[in-house]
Amino acid sequence: MDQNNTRNTVVFVVCAAVLMLLYQVFVMGPITRKRDAEAQAHAAAVAAQPIAMAEAGSSIFVTREQAVAQSPRVTIDTPALQGSLALKGGRLDDLYLKQYRETLAKNAPPVELFRPEGAKNAYFSDSGWTGPIQGPGPATVWTANPGATLTPSTPVTLTWDNGQGLIFTRVISVDQRYMFTVINAVTNRGSTPVKLAPYASVQRQGIPTLTPNWLVNEGAIGSLNGVLKQIAFKNWKKNGDQAADTTGGYMGITDKYWLAAVSPDQKEPVKGEFKVSNVNGADVYEADYVGQPRTLAPGQQTSETTHVFGGAKQVSILQDYEKTLNIPHFDDAVDWGWLWFLTRPMFFVLEIFFHLFGNFGLAILGLTVVVKALMFPLANKSYESMSKMKKLQPQIEEIKKRFPDDPAKQQQETMAFYKTERVNPLAGCITMLPTIPVFYSLYTVLTVTIEMRQAPFFGWVHDLSAGDPTTFVNLFGLIPWNPATTPLIGTFLDGPLHLGVWPLIYGFMMWLSTSMTPQQGTDPTQKIMMQVMPLMFVFIMGRYPAGLLIYWSWSQFLSIAQQYLIMHRYKAENPIDGLINRLRGKSANVPAKA
Repeated sequence: MDQNNTRNTVVFVVCAAVLMLLYQVFVMGPITRKRDAEAQAHAAAVAAQPIAMAEAGSSIFVTREQAVAQSPRVTIDTPALQGSLALKGGRLDDLYLKQYRETLAKNAPPVELFRPEGAKNAYFSDSGWTGPIQGPGPATVWTANPGATLTPSTPVTLTWDNGQGLIFTRVISVDQRYMFTVINAVTNRGSTPVKLAPYASVQRQGIPTLTPNWLVNEGAIGSLNGVLKQIAFKNWKKNGDQAADTTGGYMGITDKYWLAAVSPDQKEPVKGEFKVSNVNGADVYEADYVGQPRTLAPGQQTSETTHVFGGAKQVSILQDYEKTLNIPHFDDAVDWGWLWFLTRPMFFVLEIFFHLFGNFGLAILGLTVVVKALMFPLANKSYESMSKMKKLQPQIEEIKKRFPDDPAKQQQETMAFYKTERVNPLAGCITMLPTIPVFYSLYTVLTVTIEMRQAPFFGWVHDLSAGDPTTFVNLFGLIPWNPATTPLIGTFLDGPLHLGVWPLIYGFMMWLSTSMTPQQGTDPTQKIMMQVMPLMFVFIMGRYPAGLLIYWSWSQFLSIAQQYLIMHRYKAENPIDGLINRLRGKSANVPAKA
């Protein structure tokens, strides 16, 4: 590689790093702070239940508490869920996830999934019958068995008589986790046949606070005829309603970590639909299905069984439902990304190590060892070639001195010399390329899987999926001051200047690794750029998930150890030997004994 190519490469990398830094500061920084502020406001709203006013249209929303009180209710109480079932409409519209909290703060409220209509951002599931009949609707008040409470051992039966010969029954049961089973039945006690069709839906009024990350699909999701369907909120309204005939499958609405979905019998042909409507100035997003019309003769009864999922997208739970209920692509509600063939195995390896160590941070360290072991032979050859290049640097400099004004001749002689010495100058790229998809896949796992949400490591890292909470600005917490609260410059102090312990460890490891890599060319500008690059990447990576920095730092440490041993075997100069020799008072150019 000649000096011009080297210079162009370095300039490209530096420009890319600068662009990434600017993007982080002026785009991702404000979005992340806005998301965090909205999350905190939402957590406070859940706890305090303040009155919410509509931003569009003339509607005035009531508090969540008031919306709940507008209907008689049946309590829902399971190991995973708490809330209530509205008898007005017979809906699942009040649901919290017991095992997950809005934030890491003490006494933080549980995560809210469903909220009743009438409150802002209503979110609920409904089911029943449609057709030219007088059936139950949103205003229908059902009758429940006295003293009913919906638990895994006590299903609830709702009944309603339309006064025209049709008796409607709705039996709702729930398991220990997140799956409701709703059996809607209707008996015709009239004198004429009736035509009707079953339906089930999940409806969300307004768009929630979205994750500022392109890795995660948030919006419509489902499986139609065995094909996974995903529509982001931003495209859902733009593209309009979408419908397809399918046998079985599921239709739902997904957040980053949470899912609400309805699923018919997997042998039943239905029409699945994702649609958007506007009610009182607010967008209403709905995922539903409608079954085949059926005619109910006098004296006959018909029923429809619907499964309603409302809970966390925990991979093992989704896979269990996919297997036991035969729901296709159900675990694909977790957005594994386009490198799913790497992301999935990586997650399962992490789970294995988690069951061994009981900590996802240690699991990441274990995964790193596995990755390094798989790449060990390739890395060994690469480091051997790089060590030879490092040792041959004086001869390369001599070639350049012989042809100071002829770069082409320098290149020709240098490549001939490398060929004679059996050295590949591009060997360093061999080990870098496989690490890129691994890095991306781990970033995806940390971003999309709820298992990583609020998963602690040791010390100050309480959430591997979030950035390192410490910052050098307040001496890593020794000064009782939150930089984010500082006017004007708080954006930078809590943004690009928010460098915690793990970003600094990562930067040191990157600097050491760069120092051990043989430099091409003698241009001092290039050398300065290569020295500055680790510092730039510290700022770029500073706000990335702590789990990712732990992985990269540990991976760099293992690579450095492997490279050091090889360089020592070839007696090539490296910064570690130089440091050891300086501590011993010897010449920095003499390799230390292993």
